[in-house]
Amino acid sequence: MNVMIVDDEPLARERLRRMVETFPGHAVIGEASEGRSAIERVAELSPDAVLLDVHMPGIDGLQVARELADTALPPAVIFITAHSEHALSAHNSQADGYLLKPVRRDDLAAALTRARQPSRAQYAALAGQPDGSGPMGYVSARTRDGIERVAIRDILYFWADQKYTSVFHLHGELLIEQSLATLEQSLADNFMRVHRKALVARAHITGLKYNSDGSACLTLRHIEATVPVSRRRLAEVRALLES
Repeated sequence: MNVMIVDDEPLARERLRRMVETFPGHAVIGEASEGRSAIERVAELSPDAVLLDVHMPGIDGLQVARELADTALPPAVIFITAHSEHALSAHNSQADGYLLKPVRRDDLAAALTRARQPSRAQYAALAGQPDGSGPMGYVSARTRDGIERVAIRDILYFWADQKYTSVFHLHGELLIEQSLATLEQSLADNFMRVHRKALVARAHITGLKYNSDGSACLTLRHIEATVPVSRRRLAEVRALLES
């Protein structure tokens, strides 16, 4: 785990560094003494976790944590504070833990162990969101085992069900929280809306068939299940297949 230390007191940074570097597999890759430079260093170094002092000159640790939470893949944040009255603010922030000074080695070890799991801010950034900037290349979802990522090219269709959206892909199924409207806007070049509940990958459509009751559905590569086509979308689907 790569760790960054942010504290305006040099002795406090040195003490934390010595403790962190006694933990196997942990390294301190950077330090900062105030909030604005901390944000810049995080962007430069991409640490896994930040040990962040709450009370600092300039912008304080709470504001730093809020700004880091808005980045594409924020680090886990563990607040370090000498003032117990800051504990509630730290607990209610995007941080994944807080420790009171003087920091005990066992407490720091436990906090860093928790930080090995994706942080709340990381989950918010990753779950059901595009990976990286530019064209959407992946969708990601939080599962019991962590975060699962699926390439857009492997997705057959999306199916909306109440507040969740099911992603049916070549290797299985997962749930994300993005709406079909959001996905449709992001994936308009490769997917088409065929039903109020369904968004289908154009490349995986193999045909259109009609059921005995007159309703229509799409057949897709790799699966036996079909996807219903609404009457209002039928003409658009037929035009795609005939082009």
